[in-house]
Amino acid sequence: MKEAMPVLTAGAGLHETLALLTSQLRPDANHKEDMVFLKDVFSERSLGYLMKIHEKLRQYERQSPTPVLHSASSLADDVAEELQSGPMSTEEKELLHLLTSPHLKAVLSVHDTVAQKNFDPVLPPLPDDLEDELEEESVKIVRLVKNKEPLGATIRRDEATGAVIVARIMRGGAADRSGLVHVGDELREVNGVSVIHKRPDEISQLLSQSQGSITLKIIPAIKEEDRLKESKVYMRALFDYIPLEDKATPCQEAGLPFKRGDILQVVTQDDPTWWQAKRVGDSNLRAGLIPSKQFQERRLAYRMKMGTLPNPKSPKKPAYDQGCDKAGLRRSFRLSRKDRQGSSGEGSDPGDPDFLTYEEVTRYQQRPNERPRLVVLIGSLGARINELKQRVIAENPHRFAVAVPHTTRPKKPHEKEGVEYHFVTKQQFDADALNNKFIEHGEYKENQYGTSIEAIRSVQAKNKMCIVDVQPEALRRLRTAEFKPYVIFVKPRVPESRRRRSAATSPGGGDHGRVTDEDLQEMRQSAIQIDQQYGHLVDRVLIKEDSASACAELRGILERLERESFWVPLSWVRT
Repeated sequence: MKEAMPVLTAGAGLHETLALLTSQLRPDANHKEDMVFLKDVFSERSLGYLMKIHEKLRQYERQSPTPVLHSASSLADDVAEELQSGPMSTEEKELLHLLTSPHLKAVLSVHDTVAQKNFDPVLPPLPDDLEDELEEESVKIVRLVKNKEPLGATIRRDEATGAVIVARIMRGGAADRSGLVHVGDELREVNGVSVIHKRPDEISQLLSQSQGSITLKIIPAIKEEDRLKESKVYMRALFDYIPLEDKATPCQEAGLPFKRGDILQVVTQDDPTWWQAKRVGDSNLRAGLIPSKQFQERRLAYRMKMGTLPNPKSPKKPAYDQGCDKAGLRRSFRLSRKDRQGSSGEGSDPGDPDFLTYEEVTRYQQRPNERPRLVVLIGSLGARINELKQRVIAENPHRFAVAVPHTTRPKKPHEKEGVEYHFVTKQQFDADALNNKFIEHGEYKENQYGTSIEAIRSVQAKNKMCIVDVQPEALRRLRTAEFKPYVIFVKPRVPESRRRRSAATSPGGGDHGRVTDEDLQEMRQSAIQIDQQYGHLVDRVLIKEDSASACAELRGILERLERESFWVPLSWVRT
């Protein structure tokens, strides 16, 4: 015999009804799983809370309370004005203070808004003459509010159907923040104006001219793409990019300008031609379009083929800092340009390919158990980087050291093996050079000199920071995960002409004879050429005013290098 259902009273609420229904559920042999599921659903505490909220709203609806006044704020202002028109008692002063307090004014403003029902969204009425083809389609009316910012979406014309389609949504833009516009949506109207027969540039102009609220009539895509997860791909830009000068970009206003050396967070690479990215450290949260690595390489290759792009590997060698101190070559390894040679070997150089586009990077901070990073100094003419290096090391020889060079020169009586030089035979030196054991080597006064990889490792094994000054060609040999070099480009501050210089001082500081305008021009040209050919490998540019200030700046850089994190190629930290 079946048990009868209890009779519900007329005033029973929905949550009471569900609770009673739960108690009456009985497992059935044929629908056991369904019954268990229903019992679990109806027993959820959150569902009970929702039902109680539903009943309260229904109770409010039945009572239909009406506001006594629709303009409480105006009444409060009138009362305050009346109180201030004459002398006030203590109670009146207190009342005036309450009526003019920002919190009470805000409450009264909200009251008036609710009383006047100004919170209801105002949507334009749907036109009576909807196209017949829309009758069977789902139409979505989207109203966005934007300031002077762009909408943050690009459009294209579907070649097969002729429809205007949303091609991409820019991360962080007005369309993206709304969550209502998606890639693949068909755009029919903008602010009541049909766009079916308009060109894409006309539609873009219509969108850009709309300020404040903008209303879109959209046919949703059959499958709206999932919202993209925040990308963790970071790229160092190896070239400058100005979207307004790029005729290939689908939307110049949506482009992201950047400089060589900027760190870019690539938020999506779905489009093989145009990535979306944000500049790290930029307060603008909207993503912009940048050319993809593959696309940039393809068009650079085309420009080179057509002869409109110079070869990035210029045959002309820039002039470098070649200053010799009184001690000659001891430790500094200053060789003449014509005799100084780099050493081939495996290094991580984004300049190895023909074209410089992007380099994937990540944050890296030296851990206590790791060897210190290698510090590499390169300099243009007049920088005198050897003097700068020696001063910093002399101030703290327990933390910093140089790599002791090799030489075939005979040892002098006051010299010690492994202190001034490693003294080797010419046969041994040639064998080491053949086996790529030197980062650079050369000949000076019929003697061979070279700085070896092992000399750098020897310094780092003592937990000291090794500082080397090399010609830029050697960077290719040093850019490895083992050394993680931090490259500093030192260049002197060169005045416009000799007449603006103080008497007879060189750009590097000190008295080295009168410098001509031709010398200054050569220094400027040297810095420009090094920057053009090797600037993408440089982590920091140090402009040398004088030796003292440059030394202090370099010392600060070295201290931060030990305690702060820096961007390095991703390949250096991959395990």
